[in-house]
Amino acid sequence: MLENTLSESTSQQSKVVSSQASKSRNFQAIKFALIAAFGGFVFGLDAANISGALRFVSSQFELTSMQTGNVVGCAIVGVILALFFTGSLCQHFGRKKVLLAIALTYSLSTVISAFANSYEMLVVGRFIGGVAFASITVSAMYIGEIAPAKQRGQFVSINQLLITLGSLVAFIVNYFLVKSMGNIEALTDQNIWRVMLGFELVPNVIWFGLLLTIPESPRWLMSKQRNTEAEQVFNDISDPAEVPAMMEDIKQTIAQDSNTSVIQQLKLLFSKPMRFLVILAVCYAVVQGATGMNAVLFYAPTVFEQIGMSVEDTFLQTIVLGAVSVLFTLVAIFTVEKWGRKVLTVGGLLLITVAHCSIWYGFDNATYVINQPAIETIAEQGVDANKLIPFIGKDYHSDVELKTDLASVYSKKELPLVSGAIINASININPAFVLFGLFAFLAAFNMSIGPIMWVIFSEIFSSRVRSVALPFAALVQSISSWSIQQFFPWQLENMGAANTFLYYGGVAFVGCFVMMLILPETKGKSIEAIERQLVKQG
Repeated sequence: MLENTLSESTSQQSKVVSSQASKSRNFQAIKFALIAAFGGFVFGLDAANISGALRFVSSQFELTSMQTGNVVGCAIVGVILALFFTGSLCQHFGRKKVLLAIALTYSLSTVISAFANSYEMLVVGRFIGGVAFASITVSAMYIGEIAPAKQRGQFVSINQLLITLGSLVAFIVNYFLVKSMGNIEALTDQNIWRVMLGFELVPNVIWFGLLLTIPESPRWLMSKQRNTEAEQVFNDISDPAEVPAMMEDIKQTIAQDSNTSVIQQLKLLFSKPMRFLVILAVCYAVVQGATGMNAVLFYAPTVFEQIGMSVEDTFLQTIVLGAVSVLFTLVAIFTVEKWGRKVLTVGGLLLITVAHCSIWYGFDNATYVINQPAIETIAEQGVDANKLIPFIGKDYHSDVELKTDLASVYSKKELPLVSGAIINASININPAFVLFGLFAFLAAFNMSIGPIMWVIFSEIFSSRVRSVALPFAALVQSISSWSIQQFFPWQLENMGAANTFLYYGGVAFVGCFVMMLILPETKGKSIEAIERQLVKQG
């Protein structure tokens, strides 16, 4: 009897110790994933900061709509350039060292952008920051290689969560900066944007310090035949009993070409057996980039301005926007392993289609009237309303018509600062359709194609080609996103808000149909098993 009691006690103690060890390993994996994904936080911070700074930058440097697009879009050009080298650098130096270099590049970009004394210098700073945006790809690569198969979707989705958190922090900081302009004498139209952009230096330095504490990717270590180091990393983040089988599976995928060159990987990636993988990645990347997320993220105050909100209100609404993004990214993290990648993707795209149609309907039914009460309201906000007198009694049935007349009487320096007040006083719109559409779009994107794209990309390519496949897929997504960022100001000026969002809705609808047909379910499977399945399908 005593022996049985002692045996049961020993067994219970063993279970407790085992459970504690398991929690410790899981904590380590989560910690490493969060640190790697912190580059997403910096990316989100940068995107939201430039959205707040844009109105003041456009005024100070008297930018055209295309130049405004360049200030935002040049960052994606930097991404596109970086992605040609990211795969080779990751393969040669490892994921950790590349992430450290990216953190330093972010800091350089921040300093140049905040102290820019010309449009050209700002574009250079933003371009360098774009090079650092490759952190999203490298982070997804790193996380996908350390995360357990059953939790990989949640781990990679952390990338999107950090992007949304970064955006939220920037929206909050920008709002309080704008709100303080009348109370803090040092904050003016000429320098507030420098404070917005310069704030990024703080998280940049923090991220660099945190990156020094993470291990190298164990799969990369094995590709370099550093198996002992890889085993130690796996033992820190996985059940030691499962490590031998896990390492053996990885060995089989890299045994034949552990030192494959980038050129050889590219040839393998675009070979016939992997054709389906490439088509799937390209389709997903194009759809994710072209549904309009970067228009809302990088131009958030501008979008809210179209509804007729004041400057302060537009910045306040961006905080709500950021909070919605964070909330629904958390939904994705907690449902991606339960509902699966395909259900979230198709459902998300369907909701995005509905959201953009709602935005289109709201803007398409808006009218604008310049009358005496409107002019008096505009004048009360410190705008020179006398220039609007020739337009008294004129009705506008689209924002394009109104903006054309405004551009004829206000200079490029004045227009970015006065257009919001004029739209606010002259618009007749039911904002509920637009606001519902905007927030529904943000919710749908962040619980579906935003984070799920990186989950899919980290899963469908094995270590044989991942160093070139992820940058390639990200390159396609970047080009798609660049087209949105670059031309959104031009679209607003020439197509109008209604038709611009209707176009995004059309992209989402087509994407929903395509993903329904070709996207497989990958949850709970190892990277190697997923590739074997999809290569056979191709």
